[in-house]
Amino acid sequence: MPGCFKKTLFALASLVSFMSFVLIVVAMGTPKWMTGKILCKTGADLVNATDPELVKFIGEIYYGLFRGGKIRQCGLGGRRSKFTIFPHMVKKLNTGLHVMIIMFLCVAIFFSLVTFGFCILNAIKVPYRAIKGPAGVCLWNVLAGGFIVLAVTSFMAAVKLHHLTERIANFRENVFQFVILEERFEDCFWLCVASATAHAVNLLLIAISGINFPKIKTKTEEANVTAEDIMY
Repeated sequence: MPGCFKKTLFALASLVSFMSFVLIVVAMGTPKWMTGKILCKTGADLVNATDPELVKFIGEIYYGLFRGGKIRQCGLGGRRSKFTIFPHMVKKLNTGLHVMIIMFLCVAIFFSLVTFGFCILNAIKVPYRAIKGPAGVCLWNVLAGGFIVLAVTSFMAAVKLHHLTERIANFRENVFQFVILEERFEDCFWLCVASATAHAVNLLLIAISGINFPKIKTKTEEANVTAEDIMY
């Protein structure tokens, strides 16, 4: 049986792993990974709008991995609309990259649950096989955190290099052209970053659990030595 100190650390690590799992699931299901401001360039050019008048042509957009929405401002008031990434819009995006982001997060969810199970196992008993012990827990944490980092990096590449926001804003816009004025990563994106950080914290907890702290001898133990023990 593991000691009380190790039990506490692995119990805490299992809690952190479960929190990581919850964070990824919430992030994937929420449609606000990115928000931004979009300018209806076609409408502004038609009326030759100056700086004070451009406010009438600036709308908003938000989206996640599966759905989103936008407010079109083309001089006639705001018009709200919602959209889904699958199955139609994904054809206009970088399909391979977008699907990879979702796959990376799904794999990270799996390894987060595996880490959760192995942490509980190590909190209950000392496994006979090394892969089930702290070494295995470290491996699953590295894999889970690594796939989350890959997903976050891929999403940033899709936004910055493949102009994801601009592609989504101009989807099925045959008359008006929209230009991105501002982009901002939202809470759901940072939830994934927090999830990867949670696995790094787990690695730290496991490293601490492997430290053998010296036992402090009490004076009462020294006082129990009798004269007969000295003779022998």
